[in-house]
Amino acid sequence: MKKIPSQKHRHPALLSLDMADLAFASWETIARRSWMMLSGACSPLEYERMMHEKFEAVCDSAMAAAFNPGHSMVSAALAPWTHRARANALRLREAV
Repeated sequence: MKKIPSQKHRHPALLSLDMADLAFASWETIARRSWMMLSGACSPLEYERMMHEKFEAVCDSAMAAAFNPGHSMVSAALAPWTHRARANALRLREAV
């Protein structure tokens, strides 16, 4: 399990920016993976990666939420998803 940066000192108003960041990175990742599937270029490794990253994000998100009570809990819980979505978008962008 990767260490997620602490969100304790973030202002609650920044939650909307966190959610927008997650949305854009997720949309790009979904679009690129969908294109790979439609074109037949999606490898078995990529399918396996999709499955494992969701499980890891759920575990990391639950841990982050458990140890960040209060308004920072939501930002902390989103951080694992955002981190993975950004990393996937960058990796898939370079693969095309």
